[in-house]
Amino acid sequence: MPSAARLEKKEQFAQKIFDMLDTYSSGFIVHADNVSSKQFMDIRRGIRDTSAVLMGKNTMVRRAFRVYAEKNDKPFWNEVAALLVGNVGVVLTNAPLIDIKDEIAKYKVGAPAKAGSIAPVDVICPAGGTGLDPSQTSFFQALSIPTKINRGAVEILNDVKVISEGDKVGASEAALLSKLNIKPFAYGLVFQHVFENGSIYSPKVLEITDDDLMASFSAGLSRVTSVALETGVPTMSSVPHSIINGYKKVLSVAVGTEFEVTFDLAEKVKEMLANPAAFAAAAPAAAAETKEEAKEESEEESDDDMGFSLFD
Repeated sequence: MPSAARLEKKEQFAQKIFDMLDTYSSGFIVHADNVSSKQFMDIRRGIRDTSAVLMGKNTMVRRAFRVYAEKNDKPFWNEVAALLVGNVGVVLTNAPLIDIKDEIAKYKVGAPAKAGSIAPVDVICPAGGTGLDPSQTSFFQALSIPTKINRGAVEILNDVKVISEGDKVGASEAALLSKLNIKPFAYGLVFQHVFENGSIYSPKVLEITDDDLMASFSAGLSRVTSVALETGVPTMSSVPHSIINGYKKVLSVAVGTEFEVTFDLAEKVKEMLANPAAFAAAAPAAAAETKEEAKEESEEESDDDMGFSLFD
């Protein structure tokens, strides 16, 4: 049975969590593998004005969340507690979530590739000089990296992928990257889930911009318009296209038949078809005239500007 002092410490930790949940309504569940204590200190210092970082034994944190949910009739916190599995922590905040996410992302730290670790990203050895003497070529040969000796040093001929994402780092790869002074990995808090006002969703949602929303809306509108035009069911988006298509058909009939027509565009198209050379010759002259008019307007504007004095 735990001692009284230990029970009191657990109760104090639980009360600290209750106070946090009273203060903050949103936040992140973050994965903390390979994150050093100094990184945690820097993160806490960077966001302490608007946020708090909660780390502790998962069993104690889950129990505190469940007790809080029961006492305050907020079952949402039970759902958050169920996600606390593995080496994870909770970042609680009232600030805009995207701002806190960007701030935490600043504290990623570069790290060397250690033998036996799993590569989180692809690792590329860039082409060029390495500064290593020719006796070091055995490392490159073991990894099938093409090299040559240039000015007494080993030079890599082409960019080569040394490690693929998800692969285990071998001893040869780790030694080579260490000799080249390449730190290919960057470790920091990894965002797993976002919770906000009773909702839980993926951190990728925060990366959606206004341009993404407009592109998605435009694509959906195009599909609706296409279906409406194909089925003949008019919608607000398809009516302009239907009018233009109908006008094109009327124009085609007018141009392709000998009937008398009354609108000007059909007459103009007939003239163009009857004498295309005349319109081809008139086009450059019309373009030159337009440029001349634009030039005159710009000169008039500049003259008007020169009429003013600094002392008016």
